[in-house]
Amino acid sequence: MLGAFNPGFTRLPNGNLLLMVRVAEALAEPVADGSARAIRWTPEGYVLDEHPLASVSMTDPRQFALLGGPHRLLGLTSISWLLPVELTPDGLEVVTVHYEHAIEPAASYQQYGVEDARISKVGELWYMTTCSVSAERHSSTLHVSSDGLRYRLEGIVLDHQNKDMILFEGKLGGRFIALTRPLGEVYFAYPPGSPWAGGPSMQLAGSPDALHWRPFDQPGIRARKGSTSSMKVGGGSPPIRTEHGWLVLYHGVETRETVGIYRTFWALLDLDDPSKILRLEDETPLLEANAELTRSIAEQMYLPTPVVFTTGIADGGDHYVVASGEADLACRITHLPKSRFA
Repeated sequence: MLGAFNPGFTRLPNGNLLLMVRVAEALAEPVADGSARAIRWTPEGYVLDEHPLASVSMTDPRQFALLGGPHRLLGLTSISWLLPVELTPDGLEVVTVHYEHAIEPAASYQQYGVEDARISKVGELWYMTTCSVSAERHSSTLHVSSDGLRYRLEGIVLDHQNKDMILFEGKLGGRFIALTRPLGEVYFAYPPGSPWAGGPSMQLAGSPDALHWRPFDQPGIRARKGSTSSMKVGGGSPPIRTEHGWLVLYHGVETRETVGIYRTFWALLDLDDPSKILRLEDETPLLEANAELTRSIAEQMYLPTPVVFTTGIADGGDHYVVASGEADLACRITHLPKSRFA
């Protein structure tokens, strides 16, 4: 196993918390007989694809790039599936691991895995978005549950390379609202005097049924020039309603080596118009990677830079319980006082 990290997170009807853990499994020998190898799901079972070493670049430990083609093509060094892990109400102890409700690839658009779940409770249902990876498309997919534990796949809801889709925990004007993060090969430059840095940023979309989405015309949260997260920003935890606004924890990435340094920041969005940013805390990180947390498994470390990737939040009374992935190796629980966001 490469790592168990980036968990979806929610509170169950019994008061316990649930981590929907991304389990990434890699080959013991990713390179063999002069080839880089990738795992791929098929309806008949898992198979190995081999790519001659002379035809790939392996500068990023999470993936390899195929050389010589007209487009940027990647292979993954692991394949991911989702494992539900039930925790005590404070999130500090494991109650049980629900292997019987694990979610694995089940369609051709998931042939390279299911990644990075986000869970939002809206009304009486739980909506879980995931990133599904395949050669066909890199899409956002939706699962729905009536109890927070057992999920059914509804299919693709956002098409190619739209990652970190996260539903708000509550409707606005009777409509679902979501954060999205479209990716692309080309980004256009802001004017020289603009405070914004071009590149991947967070956008907003609305839907009548959580299946059919229309993007907002207004931009969402963008990286600022000169900030430590100017490489890119993306959604973290589901936006939750507070007296001050919609609270969003998100990740910002600082350019460093190939992967970059991932930190958690936060913002408040207007309750009636979430395209209006009331407060943006993108200078002092809310969370940073902590090497002490992974010291006992440090020999498994494969990322060259520190990474904390926040994926969930739950009400803990006078504090929030926050779930994150740490170093693409493990899950992390952090208690943050609500006064931190006043």
